[in-house]
Formats: sequence, structure tokens, C-alpha cells
Amino acid sequence: MVISRNGIVAAESPLAAQAGVAMLERGGTAADAAVAANAMMGLVAPMSNGVGGDLFAIVYEAKSGKLYGLNASGWAPAGLTIEFLKGKGFQAMPQRGIHAVTVPGAVDGWQKLLERFGRKKLAEVLAPAIRAAEEGFPATEMVSGLWAMNVDLLRGNENAAQTYLVSDRPPRVGEIFRNPDLAWAYRQLAAQGRDAFYRGEIARRIVELSKRHGGAMTTKDLVDYSSEWVEPISTTYHDWTVYELPPNGQGIAALEMLNLMENFPLAQFRFNATRTLHVMIEAKKLAYADLLRYIGDPRASQSPLPVAGLLSKDYAKQRAKRIDMDKANCAVEAGDPPRSGGDTIYLSVVDREGNMVSLIQSNYEDFGSGLVADGTGFALQNRGALFSLDPSSPNALAGRKRPLHTIIPAFMQRGDLRIAFGIMGGWNQSQAHAQFVANVVDFKMNIQAALEAPRFTKKTFGGCDVMMECRIPGNVRAELQAKGHIIEVRGVFSSQMGGGQGVARDFAAGVNYGASDPRKDGAAIAELPPEK
Repeated sequence: MVISRNGIVAAESPLAAQAGVAMLERGGTAADAAVAANAMMGLVAPMSNGVGGDLFAIVYEAKSGKLYGLNASGWAPAGLTIEFLKGKGFQAMPQRGIHAVTVPGAVDGWQKLLERFGRKKLAEVLAPAIRAAEEGFPATEMVSGLWAMNVDLLRGNENAAQTYLVSDRPPRVGEIFRNPDLAWAYRQLAAQGRDAFYRGEIARRIVELSKRHGGAMTTKDLVDYSSEWVEPISTTYHDWTVYELPPNGQGIAALEMLNLMENFPLAQFRFNATRTLHVMIEAKKLAYADLLRYIGDPRASQSPLPVAGLLSKDYAKQRAKRIDMDKANCAVEAGDPPRSGGDTIYLSVVDREGNMVSLIQSNYEDFGSGLVADGTGFALQNRGALFSLDPSSPNALAGRKRPLHTIIPAFMQRGDLRIAFGIMGGWNQSQAHAQFVANVVDFKMNIQAALEAPRFTKKTFGGCDVMMECRIPGNVRAELQAKGHIIEVRGVFSSQMGGGQGVARDFAAGVNYGASDPRKDGAAIAELPPEK
């Protein structure tokens, strides 16, 4: 771990962490640092995030001890409906292109974070990323590899190719890449704030792109958009309280997983033991079946989502009885809870006062829709790909509705300890969060060890397939296969398991901790002590 009495920024790029630390060293807060780091990430890892995507955050305010949630996920254009797409011949939700584009929420989220919890103006916070966009940065190993995997997508859109390809190829490892168009967009934001994106020249260019490709996005869809402050949801896991954001995100599945896992003595089973992994995998299947059956955008639902029921300990106790310790369940169905009223980046920050930000931001799949508006320097997300064209689904497409979201920030606390953490990777995220929490709580790992520990992931909702890193012992994998699990063995630190970051604070000692997942290029970096 990185350990310091001063602030720490943990991000998936050292440049992003340094941009955040620069804000801390200039008297900024954790919120200032988080936005600065996120802006840099949008430059250096453009396939994974950027101002064309969405954002979620959990903020811990040290002086009040209160948690705040921010849902900056965008809605579908008013005219993007099931009927609209079926009229164009679509029988399933498009996964790329203009019809997968929803209103990007990140910029509005940045402004709300800074206005409520920051000390810096947006212009100062964006300055490091603007400078790096103009002067260029060397492409890292992981990012260069991701870039190369998406060449055909980028070549499919003239603006995307001009923005992201160098002589019709991706930048090589160590090659300097510049994005002057993104510097222009950031300067628009620095001068005009969020209105530059939703009302100004950037908005005009987004709408023009939509018209050119036959999309439904209008100026009004952008003008009317606003992110919202939400109350985090939580559960207890033994003597810790774990927080996620409420739907339309998948975080509720992580909490339900933990409630299911709590019915088994995992600490006695031991870390990486056959029984431990079997329980976790089976809990994942049960929780995700409920997620797919019940969760969508609560604002667009005709009846209240059963959030309280899904988080009920009694419901978890009943659902846990479905876990057969001798056999994997390959056909899990959703339960009946009691009713009551891909590519992503994650970063976390703690400042010297103990304020903490857990922030996640994404385009959904690499380079999102694959479309770039003229001269803007960023790809528009394809988050709408997650909608369903089944009218009976809680996640059915409708205008001004937000899709079920994969990206989730998290937070946990016990006594004087606070941990802000997250692990990206599409449907990997809730199950990875639950594994991280178990590593800390059941197996007494520090936050760096908890991130480094071998993980499993099951990206599908049905069947008995599951991926595992090869560091999980061979005899354990064999015993799991004997129970019916179909295991695909991945590498030592596989990108399929996502990558995470975390910061922690011991308020009794006044000491901060930072951690960065080796599955990413990133780092946890501490600020220098302030001059007296």
C-alpha cells in the first residue's frame, strides 16, 4: 500500500493520479482531484472513458461524516423508442453506432461535484489534461493494446479515425499521442462550464452528428439533462457496512451477494478454498438473476423497484437455501423478493482532511458508439446498448429513460476506518466488489492485497461457465469442476477480472492508504506534505 498522512489519488494511469495530486497540493479537495484525474483519464485511455460517457460517484464528507451519491448517467433521446428502432428494422438493441448513443452525463457530474465539494474552478481542474492533450503523452502498454484491438471500429467513422489513429494505425507503445480536438473541447468547458457541452458548440456538433447518421438525439435532449444526487443503499457484512448506489446501477447485486455469502462461514472455509469459491459463484448467480429480472430506471418504472426486498436479510436467508454445496446450479431463476414502497475506468481519492471520492466513469464498450462529433476529440458512449427491446422488461427502451448500468463505485466502513473502492469491467463489477469485501472482512487483507488476490468472474447470466485466474490452485479448480462448474482458466492477472483502485483512511490515526490493481497501468500516488 501507499501510506501517507496527506492525500492520495489512486487511478488507472500515473498521469491521471499526478493530475489529481497536483490539485491536492494546490489546496484542492478530494473532489477537485477526482475530476482532474478523470479528465486526464479521458485523454490517456480514450477507449474506456471520456466526456462522451457517464459517471457515478460516492462522496464521503469528513466534517459531517455523511455519504452522498451522484448518478450522472444519461437518458435515451426522447425519440429513441422501441417503435422507432423496429421501424428501422431492428429486432434487438443496436450495440454500436448512433442508436446506441445516450446523453453523456459525465460533464454535468463534474460540475455538480465541484460546486458541492470542490474549491477549484473547472478551468484550473482541467488545466493539466489540456496541457497534456496539446503536448502529447506516450501510449502505455495496456492502453496501446486496447487501442490496437479497436482499429476496425475506428476506421468505420472518419472523425474517429482522424482523432485516434496515427497514419491509419493505433499509437505504438511509447509513441507520443496528441489530441488537440479534445484540448479544444476541454477549453470550451473551462470557459463556459457544463453549458458548453449541453447548450453550446459541443452540443451543436453532437446533434449535427446524430442528424447525419439518422439518430434521434436533439438539442432539447441535451439541454434538459441533469444528473442527480441520490442516497446510497447499503447492507452490513459481518461488522462492516458496505455502500453502493441505488438503481439504475447494478450495485444492488453486490449487496445481495454479500447478504447471501454472510449465511456461510467463509472465514472458516478459508481463502481460495473450494467451498468458499463455490458459495461466491452460486451467490453471484442468484443475485444477478434478481438484478436482470427486477432492476431498471426507477424513474421510468410503473411500479416501485423491490430494492428493500432484494436487500432484506430474511430474503437472503431464503435464497441462500438454493445453494447446494455439492452441485453447481446451471439454471438459476430470479426469486420473489418482498415488495415495498467494458470497459470503464475507476479512481478514488482521499485528501488530508479525510474527504473521500469513489468515482467510476465509462464509455461502456471500447470507444463507445465508435462515433466522434466533428472536432470534439472524444467518442460518444454506447450505453444505450444495454436497453432491451422487450416491452415487458424493467429495462425496456423508452425515451428519456436511463438504461440498467454496469458501472458502480463503492464504499465501506467500520468504526474509524473508511474505504473507497471500485473494480471496473462490465458485469464483472458487482461480483468483484463482493470478492474484495470478503478479502478485507473475512480474510483480513489490506486493500492492496485485496485488489491483488486472484478473482473469478462470470460474465454471463445463465449456465455454469466461470472464468478464473490461474493463481487459483489447480486442485481447487478440479474440485469445483467436479461440482459442475465449467472453468475457463485465464492469466495470472487477467484483464477479464477488471481492474480496481482503492483508498482508505484510519480516522483515529489520521493516516491514509492507497492501492492500485496490477491488472491496470495505474498507481496510487501521495501528495507531498504542505509547506508550513
